[in-house]
Amino acid sequence: MPAPKPAGRRSLLVTSAALLSLSVTAPTALAAPTPSTSPSATPPAQMSTLGGARLGMPGTQVNLAPGVPVLPKDVTARSWIVSDAESGEVLAAHNAHWRLPPASTLKMLFADTVLPRFPKGTRHKVAASDLKGVGVGSSVVGIKEGSSYSVHDLWLGVFLRSGNDAVHVLAAMNGGIEQTVQDMQDHAEELQALDTTVVSPDGYDAPGQVSSAYDLTLIARSGLQKKDFRDYCSTVSAKFGSTEIRNTNRLLSGDSDVPVYRGIAGVKNGNTTHAGATFTGVAERNGKVLLVTVMNPEKREHNEVYKETAKLFDWGFQAAGKVNPVGELVPPKSAAAGGAQPGASASAGQAVGAGGSGAKPAASASAGSGSSGAGIALAVAGGLLVLLGGAAFLVNRRWPLPDLMRRRTRP
Repeated sequence: MPAPKPAGRRSLLVTSAALLSLSVTAPTALAAPTPSTSPSATPPAQMSTLGGARLGMPGTQVNLAPGVPVLPKDVTARSWIVSDAESGEVLAAHNAHWRLPPASTLKMLFADTVLPRFPKGTRHKVAASDLKGVGVGSSVVGIKEGSSYSVHDLWLGVFLRSGNDAVHVLAAMNGGIEQTVQDMQDHAEELQALDTTVVSPDGYDAPGQVSSAYDLTLIARSGLQKKDFRDYCSTVSAKFGSTEIRNTNRLLSGDSDVPVYRGIAGVKNGNTTHAGATFTGVAERNGKVLLVTVMNPEKREHNEVYKETAKLFDWGFQAAGKVNPVGELVPPKSAAAGGAQPGASASAGQAVGAGGSGAKPAASASAGSGSSGAGIALAVAGGLLVLLGGAAFLVNRRWPLPDLMRRRTRP
């Protein structure tokens, strides 16, 4: 576990004036506009400045200095962000607050909202009404009306196959689509994911449904506080009924033109006609945990979103500890106010209070009996990190993951 950086390091985030002369930037923008129903070809002149003024500026934001590697030049995504998952430092970004259709990456918000509400072993018999409204052409896992499924299997369908049918069944269990959308919107506001407007819980294209690379990173960071979320998003393959399903996150499961990314541990991919390809990933190398979100690459090659994500991960691991941040990932409202952190529940593993420490549990298992032993899972790296709160949190600007990510050796 890397030692926490001094508080003085964090002060760089609020002394951006000295850094601006070294940046790649565009004119300042302040307020966030009302989200549109379809993306334009260029980012708006005004975007949210949550997390720092630099993040509200159109274009690429990075602090160039001796020893800092050059960003890859062939990243074509409309929006992307590279951040430290533990400290919350944003190492570099491109149109971070541009409100764009999220596709199935919005399922991270669905899972972070609903996953803690139902025990894994709960079974549900699917009614016809549960599957009502699943979009034409949706990705599905093959839920059958009249059949009974465990909550565990349904979540495997959500994370591995991005099954909109599984989302709709879980939403029905949660009180219906309308209730679930409202719950997700409320949770987004708690996370300060204020670029996000939820219309459908599965991320299927819908007028006005938008998020941003910044928000999707906040959402992933929150989800990763929960053990079940970490287990599901890191599962490569699993049994679903009589068939085997494989994770469609190609950095996790690999493909003909995309190797498994070293250190990858989730999180979620998406792709629709309106949104293009979207992806948020988390990876760990040498004790450093990074989050990368990429939205809608203009280059339309096969698996392009994964290729661009891998390039940004490579840059981030090379730049970590060398580059001065351009902003930060803000904490949830409750954490900023010194309250309990989201995810400090049974599904999140052991919670640790401010200044406290938890027992050192054994390495976490993969996602239950349905998980393939050949997968990548998240394990405990020598005990839980301290969850900072109150005044200490506000000073250090940290919201650490409860454990680091480790990659299991593939057989």
